[in-house]
Amino acid sequence: MAAASCTYFPITRRYPSILTPSMAQQRLNTSYDLSFRVPNNRSRPPVLSMRQESTVLEVTPGSWNPSILKSETPVLVEFYTTWCEPCEMVHELLDEIASDYPGQLERVVVNVEQEPRVAEEYGIKAVPIVVMFKNGEKRESVVGTMPKDFFVAAIERVLAS
Repeated sequence: MAAASCTYFPITRRYPSILTPSMAQQRLNTSYDLSFRVPNNRSRPPVLSMRQESTVLEVTPGSWNPSILKSETPVLVEFYTTWCEPCEMVHELLDEIASDYPGQLERVVVNVEQEPRVAEEYGIKAVPIVVMFKNGEKRESVVGTMPKDFFVAAIERVLAS
């Protein structure tokens, strides 16, 4: 079985394994940057530049209910970030898989950096993650870059339920 590959984006802190008393006092007087970690190399284009040309709908909190929760068709929701290379791999794989299910499955994407409330509401702690909804309920999820068979099996289970 292939191991899942994810890019983690939650709050991070690093602690040394051994703290001397002076180091501990210095830590108490230090403020921490608890923001998302994003690569510093802003000169290169985003990894997901091809996603802009995609016909997949980008969901916002305002379009979440009509697009996912009130949809009569099962919906595959792809959570991603623009700088995540595994996300691009999953996106391309899902492009290939979606062509096998015309009219049976809708597909949308959510950028977790632009829509953190949606990600937080559904407990998204790492990307890429694909979550499938049917009749407004979360039914299946696939975390990381998995083989095509994992995604197909999850889609088949949702369609059969």
